Amino acid sequence: MPPSINLLSLYDINDEEEIEETAETIEGNALLKAKTIAVKFNTNCFADDSGLLVDSLNGAPGVYSARYAGEQKNDNDNIDKLLVELRDTKNRKAHFKTVMALVLNGKEHLFEGTVNGTITRIKQGTNGFGYDPVFMPQDYTKTFAEMSFEEKNTISHRKIALQKLLVYMHAL
Repeated sequence: MPPSINLLSLYDINDEEEIEETAETIEGNALLKAKTIAVKFNTNCFADDSGLLVDSLNGAPGVYSARYAGEQKNDNDNIDKLLVELRDTKNRKAHFKTVMALVLNGKEHLFEGTVNGTITRIKQGTNGFGYDPVFMPQDYTKTFAEMSFEEKNTISHRKIALQKLLVYMHAL
């Protein structure tokens, strides 16, 4: 592992410019964000993108998860649209996917994390964000929104992707 790593967020460096996610895949958007910042600041960078993929919707909302119900990026609107689309569907299997893209010394690396589960028929819980009130992880009896922050983060797709990135960095 490198002798020291200094992690800074865009907020830390006063960069509030939103990077438009124009790629057609979660991997593409993660890379787009990491490469944009790496070039802009001439530094190594990692960034992520995530999405909810529902089996019976052929992977939708997928890369469009944040703006599934429109450009306003409203969590409740997105959930409402999803529940309407799944109203008469028996197959409610889904998974969350996070891809972390690392641009390190000009080379690109991808690290993926997923968590399988199902979409509930109603919203349950008030914690979390996005689709958390309707996503119940496999082998659990409550949604992400019913879990504490700590409990959710023990099994989250982001944690899995980040662990893979850290293992890679540690091996350097």
